[in-house]
Amino acid sequence: MRSYGIGQISKMFDLPISTLRYYDKEGLFPDLARYGDRRLFSDREIDALRVIECLKASGLEIKDIKQFMQWCSEGPSTYAKRKQLFEDRRIAVEEEIQQLQKTLDLLNYKCWYYETAMNDGGEDKIQRMLPDGLPEDIQKLYDNSFR
Repeated sequence: MRSYGIGQISKMFDLPISTLRYYDKEGLFPDLARYGDRRLFSDREIDALRVIECLKASGLEIKDIKQFMQWCSEGPSTYAKRKQLFEDRRIAVEEEIQQLQKTLDLLNYKCWYYETAMNDGGEDKIQRMLPDGLPEDIQKLYDNSFR
């Protein structure tokens, strides 16, 4: 089995070494090998780190990630809890994506709005099109942003 030093893992995941040390201190790598005072990361820790970073990116706090890691160490009896955690995170991420899509649609609408206003020499023509007479693609952006 191949092992990696903390510097290699830091570069691999673009994480500060201090973050990896913190994760270790918090017990997120329960089977982390050591050679003297050096931490040696295996493929198991790399896989764990991928999950940790995914859960973190989904908005989960370290204390909850610790709970997940604890469930993993408890074995198959916690499969249902682990699955529920991932289902909950998936729902949260989907909701965040929807909100970000609304934000992106508003930004795209406003870019069109001001480009059109500059080309027309004002906003009068656009204002006459509102709320339901915009070009079809722009109408979709408007509707998703404001309704």
